[in-house]
Amino acid sequence: MVMERIRAKSTRAEQGYTLVCDLQQRFVNKLNAISKKYGSDKPYAPTEWFRDEGKHGGGVRFMATDETIFNRASVNTSQVQYDDDATKKLASASAISTIIHPKNPLAPSVHIHISWTEMKDGNGYWRVMADLNPAIEFDEDKALFKSKLEQASPQQYAEASPQGDRYFNIPVLGRTRGVTHFYLENYATGDFEADMKMAKTVGEAAIDTYIDILTAAIEKRTSPTEEDYKKQLDYHTLYFFQVLTLDRGTTSGLLVHDQNDIGILASLPSHLNRTLLASWKQKMPAPQEQLLQGMIDCLSNEDVCTVEDDTKQALASCLRSHYRSHPKALDMQASGNSVPPTVQNHL
Repeated sequence: MVMERIRAKSTRAEQGYTLVCDLQQRFVNKLNAISKKYGSDKPYAPTEWFRDEGKHGGGVRFMATDETIFNRASVNTSQVQYDDDATKKLASASAISTIIHPKNPLAPSVHIHISWTEMKDGNGYWRVMADLNPAIEFDEDKALFKSKLEQASPQQYAEASPQGDRYFNIPVLGRTRGVTHFYLENYATGDFEADMKMAKTVGEAAIDTYIDILTAAIEKRTSPTEEDYKKQLDYHTLYFFQVLTLDRGTTSGLLVHDQNDIGILASLPSHLNRTLLASWKQKMPAPQEQLLQGMIDCLSNEDVCTVEDDTKQALASCLRSHYRSHPKALDMQASGNSVPPTVQNHL
């Protein structure tokens, strides 16, 4: 059966979806150019998924295939819509969400998320995120990423930077996930065109600046040591921990439906330090220590665990089971200046 993703009818939703698809193509083209110049010339491969067989939309994710350059990386876009269901408060949500983990431990990871959410009552808002996530910090990378995002959003940066630091804080470890963060939640000034322009400008700045940082790292930081790779493994473990225990967007996507589990968790790093992950269990407040133990049980018993698609599927089921048993634990997840509404809340 040939399935088709039915798009939202709203003009604003169509504009939002066009924006995130344009950003996806921009990023994929630039990442493919890096693979061609420095790697094995293997382009990102697309995979399409469907929400309710396309009746309520779906999306496309591009996954890295060049393992000489990328540890794990994906660039995802999606649009879910409920134009045919009067019982839903949510009209549509259009998003790009991407994380790039380079193979070189001396090159930082990056996360970017931009989405437009529109309600049946006509209200809507943007969510704009960009953060640099190095295993090994370089001051010049942090300074460049920070300055370019500040230039791209001179009126919003003073709010977005500290809000991002708060959202990506990991309380039990006493640190943030990345070194510099940009995060706007529930952003809507009443001028849709101006807000969309800001989202576009920030997205393009984050993509282009990261490509510059990654290119420079590949060209100049050519001799990582075994200790560097050990630090990267430990950082990837921290990233995994933050995403699966604190990130509201990830949890919301998994709780709303089970039709894109692999896509939602597509960018988890390829390997983890199981011993390090287990050592954080004693730091977790109840009932989240049960969640972490469930996550650990999804992994193999090796000290260095590989995260494959079957692992992601098990992790998705683990999170759903935990929050269905402990719904109040959702209040313990990350927030910026306000607790962000999730798609689940809107349904």
